[in-house]
Amino acid sequence: MKSATDIPIVRPPWRLFDGYQPLEGAYDEMIASPGVLRPHCEGFVRSIEALDLQEFASRGEAAKRSIRENGVTYNIYDDPQGVDRPWELDMVPLLVSPAEWARLETALVQRTTLLNLILADLYGPQTLLGLGLLPPSLVFSNPAFLRPCHGIPVPHGIHLHMHAVDLARSPDGQWWVLADRTQAPAGAGYALENRIVLSRNLPETFRDCHVHRLASFFRAQRDSLMALAPHSPDQPKVVLLTPGPHNETYFEHAYLARYLGFTMVEGGDLTVRDRRVFIKTLEGLQPVDVIFRRLDDGFCDPLELRSDSSLGVAGMVEAARAGNVAIANALGSGVIETAAIMPFLPGLCRHLLGTELMLPSVPTWWGGRPSDLQYMLEHIDQVVMKQAFPAAAREPLFGKRLVEREKSSLAAELRARPEHFVAQEHVSLSATPVWYQQKLEPRRVVLRTYVAAAGDTYTVMPGGLTRVSSTLDVPIVSMQYGGGSKDTWVLSDGPVSPVTLLAPAGSPTHPERAGSDLPSRVAENLFWLGRYAERGEHAIRLLRSVVARLADRDTTDPLELSALLHMLVDLAMLPERFAEPVPLRQLEADMLAFIFKENPHAGLRHTLNELRRIAAVVRDRLSLDTWRILNQLHQNLRLRHERIQFDDVLAHLNRMITDLAAFSGMEMENMTRGHGWRFLDVGRRLERAMNAITLVRRALAASPSNDAVLEPLLEIADSSMTYRRRYFARPQLAPVLDLLILDEANTRAVAFQLAAVSEHIRHLPRDPNAPSPTREERLIDHALTTLRQVDPLAVLRDEPEGTGEVTAGLVSIEDDLEALSEAITYFYFSHAELRVS
Repeated sequence: MKSATDIPIVRPPWRLFDGYQPLEGAYDEMIASPGVLRPHCEGFVRSIEALDLQEFASRGEAAKRSIRENGVTYNIYDDPQGVDRPWELDMVPLLVSPAEWARLETALVQRTTLLNLILADLYGPQTLLGLGLLPPSLVFSNPAFLRPCHGIPVPHGIHLHMHAVDLARSPDGQWWVLADRTQAPAGAGYALENRIVLSRNLPETFRDCHVHRLASFFRAQRDSLMALAPHSPDQPKVVLLTPGPHNETYFEHAYLARYLGFTMVEGGDLTVRDRRVFIKTLEGLQPVDVIFRRLDDGFCDPLELRSDSSLGVAGMVEAARAGNVAIANALGSGVIETAAIMPFLPGLCRHLLGTELMLPSVPTWWGGRPSDLQYMLEHIDQVVMKQAFPAAAREPLFGKRLVEREKSSLAAELRARPEHFVAQEHVSLSATPVWYQQKLEPRRVVLRTYVAAAGDTYTVMPGGLTRVSSTLDVPIVSMQYGGGSKDTWVLSDGPVSPVTLLAPAGSPTHPERAGSDLPSRVAENLFWLGRYAERGEHAIRLLRSVVARLADRDTTDPLELSALLHMLVDLAMLPERFAEPVPLRQLEADMLAFIFKENPHAGLRHTLNELRRIAAVVRDRLSLDTWRILNQLHQNLRLRHERIQFDDVLAHLNRMITDLAAFSGMEMENMTRGHGWRFLDVGRRLERAMNAITLVRRALAASPSNDAVLEPLLEIADSSMTYRRRYFARPQLAPVLDLLILDEANTRAVAFQLAAVSEHIRHLPRDPNAPSPTREERLIDHALTTLRQVDPLAVLRDEPEGTGEVTAGLVSIEDDLEALSEAITYFYFSHAELRVS
C-alpha cells in the first residue's frame, strides 16, 4: 500500500497568459482576440509553458543577473539615480512573423535609400530645393544643416551608413514611422546584448522558434565601413569615436568597438596633421582611415562646426573635404532627422525613386506651410506638438493633456515661430505583454529597426531594439523615461544557419604580435586604474585590521588596537576623532559609518568609486570577466551602513579583498603583455611601494611602542605567514623591516616593486632623440641604489640615530617615486615637457 508521500504531486497546467488583460483600443502584438494567440506566437508560448512557472521565473532572474554582472547600463540625464542604471530586459520577446518582416525589410531599405538620395542632393546640387519639392526654409533654418559640409565628397555616395527607424503600430495593425535617426543612431549594441542574454537563458525556445541571427547584419556593417578606407584598403584603420563615459549609451560604444574589432577613441585621442586624422599613441601618430562616429554632427569639429565643443577634433571637416578620412554617418546627416521633412517624403519618393513610399510616416504637419499651420492651430488639442529642429529640442506636448491657458500660450508661440514646430497625430501605440511580478501585463511598445550600408545597397538588422513603457500612464516610450526593452525575434519558416563575424575557414590572415594603437589617454587611465586598484586594496586591508581587532576585542591587545588607530589617523585614513578614547560600541558605529558612507572627496567608497569610473573609461580594453569582477566589487560596496551589522563587516571586507585579488589575477594572467598592461602594472607597483614605505615610516614613528604595530603591519602587508615560517618568533622590528623593504622574493616588499617598475621602464616606448638613460630610468635607478643602502639593523642601535637613518632612506625613495610618477605623466600622457639631459 502506498503512503501519502509516495503519491506524485500533480500540478495544474500553467498558462502563460492566465490573467492577462489586453489593452482596450490598442493592437496587441501577441493576442488576436480574447483567449486567442496570433498564429506566429503559438510556438513560443508552448515552449515557455513547457518550462513551468518556477523555471521561467528562475531564468528571468538569471537574465537580470547576467545583465548586472556584465555591467549593461544606461545613463538617464538629470536623474541622480540615473548614472549607470542597470539595463531593463523583459523575458518575453517581440515576435515578428516571416511574411510581415519581409514587407518591413523591403520598405525600410526603400526609406533609407530615399533619405540617402535626399542628403546627397542637399549637400550637392540642391535640385530638390530648386524644384520646390523641399522648401528652402525647412533646410536653411535648420541648425543641423551644416554649410561647411556642402560639397564634401563622400565615399561611394553613401551619406547614411547606419539608419535607425522608430516604428509604431496603430490599432488597425498598420506600422507607422515615428522618427528617423540619421546622425549617430543608438541602440544596436543593446539589441545585440539583449539577443545574447535572452538566447542563453531561453536556448530551447530560441532554437525551436527558428529566430534569424544578428551577426550577418554586423558583419555587413563592419565590412562596409572597412571598405570606405581611402588609403589602406587592405588593412584599414577604423575607429569608433565616442563622446565619453558620461554619454547615455557609453556602454554600447565600448561593446560595439570590442564586437566589431574597432579602436574606441575620444576626441582628445585624435589630431589632424596635413589634412589627415591620426591617433595620438604612445609610439607616435597612427593614421586613421575611417571614423565610425557616435557623436552628433555639430560636436565633431570645434574649428568649423560648434566652437564650444570639447568632444570633437579640430580639422576633421577639412580632412573629410580632402578625402583623407571617411566618416560614418557623413557629417551633416542630422538635417533629415527632423520630423518636419515627413510630409514631403511621399512626393520626394515618387520624384527620386519613381515609386510610392511603402512605409508611411505618422501623419505630420509642419508649421512652415500655411495650410499645415492652420490645421495645427485648429486641432491643437488633438495632436502631439514637437520642436521641428533637433538643436532646439524639448519635451513633446500632448494637446489633450494641456489646460486652456497652456493651449493659448502654445498657439501664440506657434504663430510667432511657425517653422520651428511640427505636429503629429497622437497614435494609440500597440501593446505587448511584459513579465512583471510573476505575470504578464500590457505595455506600450515602439520598435527601433536598423538599416546599414552593405556594398551598393542596404541591409536590415533581422530584429531591432524593442522599447516598452514603464507604465501605461507614461505617454512616451523611451529609456530616458524609465522604460524597458525587449529582444526582437524575426521568425523563419525553417532552421536558420549560424552566422559569425569571424573570417571563413581558409581565409588568409596576417599574424600580429601587438597593437601599436594605444592612445596616451588610455595608457594614462590604465596607469591610474592600477594605482586605484592597489589604493583600494590597501585601504581595505588597513580598515580590516581595525575591524578584526574590534570584533575580537576580548583577546586583542589594547596597545595594538590603539597604536593601529593612531597610525591610521596619521595616514589620514581615519578622522582625528578615532585617535581619542571612546566606548567600543561607539567606535564600532563610527567605523561602520566611515567604511560605507558616501564621501565625495575621501574614504574607501570614494576610492572604489574612482576605480570603477576609470575602469569604465577603458572598458573596451578589459575582458568581460575582468569587468564582472569590478562590477561585483561595486555591488558589494553599495550597502548602507544602517543595513549591516558590525559582525558582518569583516566578512564583507574579506569579499572585497577577494574581488580585488581576482582583478589582480586577471591582470597578471589574462592581459596581453603590451604597453597597456605595463602601464597598469607600473601604476600598481608604484602605489604599492609608496603605501609600504608610508606604513613602515608610520610604524617607526609610532608610540609608545614600535612592537605594538608590527603584527598589524605584517598583516596589512600580507606577509604574516612568511615571517612566521622564517623566524618562528614574535615580530621584531629589524626582521620585519627586512621582509617588507629589502626582500626581493616578497611580492609585497618595496624591493620587489622597484625591480618590477625598473623592468617595465626599460620596455616602454622610447623617444630616439631622448637622452640615455631617460629621466625615468635615472629616477628608478637612484631609488634602487638608495634602497640597497638601507640597513634594517640600524634600528637596533641607539635611538634616534638608527631609526632616523632608515627613515631618511625611505623618504628619499618616496621622493624618487613621486618624481617618477610625474615624469611618466609628462612624457607619456600629457607630452607637456621635452626630455632634457
